[in-house]
Amino acid sequence: MEKSVSPAKSGLVYGVLFGVIMVLEFVIMYIIGMRSLVGTSAGLVVNIGNYLVLPILFIYLGCTNYKKNLNNGFVSFGECLKTGVSITFIAALVYGVFNIVFNFIFPEFINEMISISKDDMLKQNPNITSKDMEMGIEMMKKFMNPLIALPATIAMYSFMGLIYSLIVGAIVKNENPQSL
Repeated sequence: MEKSVSPAKSGLVYGVLFGVIMVLEFVIMYIIGMRSLVGTSAGLVVNIGNYLVLPILFIYLGCTNYKKNLNNGFVSFGECLKTGVSITFIAALVYGVFNIVFNFIFPEFINEMISISKDDMLKQNPNITSKDMEMGIEMMKKFMNPLIALPATIAMYSFMGLIYSLIVGAIVKNENPQSL
């Protein structure tokens, strides 16, 4: 009997690649300067890429790779879901771990992000009270805590992966008639 590769395992390479691309984007944005990118079209493009284009692209690539190269031209809807969620889970894990390590190496980054957020809050709402400002900053600090940031990143990307896998799975699925 032929040993088959699981759909989740086949998504490993695409998940790591997706995660590395997000890490590289982050590093480039850090080098360029986060303050100069906040509220610009470059920041918007990166967000659209990370939350829409790249996940759909890598899920599509992972599902079609599994279908064409690993499963004799067949892929079920469930296999697409497993592949897509595993890709986004692994990408989020890579990115989340990098983010934690980065914040330990460069602790001033958190303070810079808080300063950028304060300026942005004041720009959006000049009449904000100091109490509301402080409450927003405290919430932001809580979500920068590694014990919250990593699971939240993984959960968010996994959920997005589930939604996008439903869409991609509906497009690329090709059930094996012998398995029905």
